Amino acid sequence: MSSPERHWNTTRKITAALLFVWLTVTFGVIFYARELSQFTLWGWPLSFFMAAQGLTLLYVSIIAVYAFLLNRADARDDETDSF
Repeated sequence: MSSPERHWNTTRKITAALLFVWLTVTFGVIFYARELSQFTLWGWPLSFFMAAQGLTLLYVSIIAVYAFLLNRADARDDETDSF
């Protein structure tokens, strides 16, 4: 498999995995909101906190992980292309 094909396969796998995390956590918080309301965090029900703050922080973290992993993949592919 050539380097561009390998790079895009890696990119697709990373994107699919992170989209799965995004979908799972977003759906999970919404679907289990009643159960999560039993727990509190800083005086607020956990489901409210996750909807208001937690998921936003998770989304920013997913973007940071995506950027980190793709930069690492780009650097690895640049190393293999230089030989």
